[in-house]
Amino acid sequence: MRISRVALLPLAALPVLAVTAPAEAVTAPRKLVVELREEGGFAGLRNRVAVYTDGCAVLSRRTGPTVRKCLTAAEWRGLRGSLKHLRLGRSEARPQGADFLAYHLTYKGHRATRYTLPPTWRPVVGRLEKVLVGYWAPD
Repeated sequence: MRISRVALLPLAALPVLAVTAPAEAVTAPRKLVVELREEGGFAGLRNRVAVYTDGCAVLSRRTGPTVRKCLTAAEWRGLRGSLKHLRLGRSEARPQGADFLAYHLTYKGHRATRYTLPPTWRPVVGRLEKVLVGYWAPD
């Protein structure tokens, strides 16, 4: 009888190991690739698009829910291509007046705010705005 108990003990531990291993793989942290925040104007615009290393984005607007959607392979490829040419540079001074849009862009741990879009920002901002318009929809 002792031999059978010793032989069955390792088999009893197998189901526990099989259940816990996949759960650990799923909880791997995502890293932010790029984030765009658009704020301002008389209407009080407040949009946010954050794209992570898994190719999925978190989208939000001033009103409505926060939405998580994954980019298509073509969108993801195009965004990565545009990011290769992005130069954040320094933040721009806030202009006088009340009706202006602020573009806050975060990439590789750096953040800059612009009120006029430089040439290297336009493709990135355009792609992120297209993702926001295409995927953000309140339920």
